Amino acid sequence: MPFLSPSPNSSPSPERVWATAFNELGQRIRHSFVRHEPYHQALAYVQGLMSPVERKNGWQVAEEVGEATPYAMQHLLDRAKWDCDGVRDALRAYISETLASPNGVLVIDETGFLKKGRKSVGVQRQYSGTAGRIENCQVGVFLSYASSRGHTLLDRELYLPKSWVDDQECCQEAHVPPEVTFATKPELAMRMLQRTLDASLPVAWVTGDTVYGSAQLLRAHLEARKQAYALAVACKEHVEVQGIRRRVDQVACGLVREDWQELSAGTGSKGPRLFKWARIELAAPETSGWQRWLLVRRSVDEGAKPAEMAYVLVFAPTGTSLEEMVEAFGARWTVEQCFEEGKGEVGLDEYEVRSWHGWYRHVTLSMLALAFLAALRANEEEDTPKKSLSRRLRCQSQPQPILFKLMCLLISPPWFPLELIRKHVIQ
Repeated sequence: MPFLSPSPNSSPSPERVWATAFNELGQRIRHSFVRHEPYHQALAYVQGLMSPVERKNGWQVAEEVGEATPYAMQHLLDRAKWDCDGVRDALRAYISETLASPNGVLVIDETGFLKKGRKSVGVQRQYSGTAGRIENCQVGVFLSYASSRGHTLLDRELYLPKSWVDDQECCQEAHVPPEVTFATKPELAMRMLQRTLDASLPVAWVTGDTVYGSAQLLRAHLEARKQAYALAVACKEHVEVQGIRRRVDQVACGLVREDWQELSAGTGSKGPRLFKWARIELAAPETSGWQRWLLVRRSVDEGAKPAEMAYVLVFAPTGTSLEEMVEAFGARWTVEQCFEEGKGEVGLDEYEVRSWHGWYRHVTLSMLALAFLAALRANEEEDTPKKSLSRRLRCQSQPQPILFKLMCLLISPPWFPLELIRKHVIQ
């Protein structure tokens, strides 16, 4: 969807293109703000998050947008009155119009936010995928969206450990709403999936790792909605094959050489992600026209040791090909790129807030900035007619830090000053 429709004989300046695109984004979230001041401050905050400043903390973001102190930014994230969930819903609608396609994939994953001390909401020593070990951190569960047009983060929930839920004093200090109760990570994922699917965002598949694939209630929820999924499970997961329930690793032992096909699960930084794949039909679901499969993946190289295998439960319409299943599951890697770009380019993890609502506000505005850049990239690629579809997909499958940095140079003063935003945003 073009952001700007210039006359055939004119070429808009970069600052005009960006201001027009940012104005359109700003209008989408305006209804979530009662007063003009926090609304304009939110736009300034998003601008600061997209700037090339090295760290995106309150002081540096404030300085980047021309403010002498960080107090206005801190007020925005803490005491100002605005609807953070309304901005989240506007973000979803924005993604639907700028990045959505019929082949869209929702990816569920979590990421850690390393912290010092014990005051930040939800912080405790727990496993962080970011660090690859147990650390003092917060954990956010995220839903991302990937399509042939691009990828970005779509929704978010903060995981509140049971130790926090049971400590009312800590919850009150962090302003955790009294109605918040303990929810597992799969339960948080189900909330986000329900919101997204109810909003009719084009979604062909849902995918995620073993934390979410092993949750039977989550799988049942998706099957009840006739929503295709490709979810990883642990080797101890049981499935029914020909009336007998067995562990998936035991089922996979029955595969022979002829069952395997070498297929790419997408393109990475080093080229196609090639693996050997096989599938086994499982007991049919009650839903007519749908089928369950066990998808098995192993490495291409066959050494002296047995190849390590990964297991994926698939629910999809009857007739779905192995290639379609592999392609859908391969989209799971895009969420890692979202985390890398979000933390590296728009300060997803560089907040200095401790409260429940402060976390949601910062993370939501950071996601808005990330989606804005992803939409601009998709728009630019659409406007390059000589770029083939395969080349565009190859580019989108890799991290884009250089492209993001070039974009940030365009929005930093004097190319994209705050005054330009305010000039073009309708009062």
